[in-house]
Amino acid sequence: MAEDAGTLLIRIRAAVPALRPSERRIAETFVADPAAANLSIAEVATRCETSTTSVVRFYQRLGYAHYKHFRIDLARAVAREELNRSSLPEVSGDIDRNDSLEGIVSKVAMNETLSIADTARSLDMEALGEAVALLLSARRIDSFGVGASALVGLDLQQKLSRIGRTALNWHDSHSAWTSAATLDGACVAVAVSHTGATVDTVEFLSIARRSGAATVAITNFRESPLAGAADVTLTTAARETSFRSGALGSRIAQLMVVDCLFTGVAQASYDESMAALRDTYAVVHDRVIKRA
Repeated sequence: MAEDAGTLLIRIRAAVPALRPSERRIAETFVADPAAANLSIAEVATRCETSTTSVVRFYQRLGYAHYKHFRIDLARAVAREELNRSSLPEVSGDIDRNDSLEGIVSKVAMNETLSIADTARSLDMEALGEAVALLLSARRIDSFGVGASALVGLDLQQKLSRIGRTALNWHDSHSAWTSAATLDGACVAVAVSHTGATVDTVEFLSIARRSGAATVAITNFRESPLAGAADVTLTTAARETSFRSGALGSRIAQLMVVDCLFTGVAQASYDESMAALRDTYAVVHDRVIKRA
């Protein structure tokens, strides 16, 4: 058996970008129609227009020595996912041109809820602990992301600043790169990218690593170039579709990871962090308009 059976569909989705075309077709078949696991290896190969060798290579990549064990775990994963969906609105598919506002709300809610639930279930606790330890001991923390991921980096910077950590967030590539070049062994660089393949973000983390800084990646794909440049990788399990690609599911999952990372740092320095949070709350509290 491989890892937790409940995360098998999550791991299949996460593996897709790094797979060969033939294996990618197999992965996409199982994700789109998990009942395909009822087929024999030869039948899967025929449906995916590939060889039985590719099917064997696919399930072995996921950590299975035998196809029957893969089929059992896939059935368990499907059952768990159906249970998770049972409390959500009965909607499916991407946002369509004919959807009502109610339908849009239901589809967005389902996508984001499942992205958070999958991320919580699959997040590597050991990696999270390592990232917390790095941020706790860092003299300075630099973060960077592009597009929607930039908002996540900014959120991390603002949260860490509120508990007295020296944290910087960069809004353009050149500033991020030049800053990364000044880091040293007492610093940490955090890069955020859903795909893990955004060139500017990968370059930021690579420069930081060459400068001697510890590096942390927040990405959806463990085998991505960004993960390859990181000492610690925190993996999300977002469900992006063509209409919402890189905008909703990924961002909400990344923000959840940032919240876990920040809370871990704050808890590990509890008294100091609580005092800082009280002080920072006090200086802005008087700026709130009071009701008469």
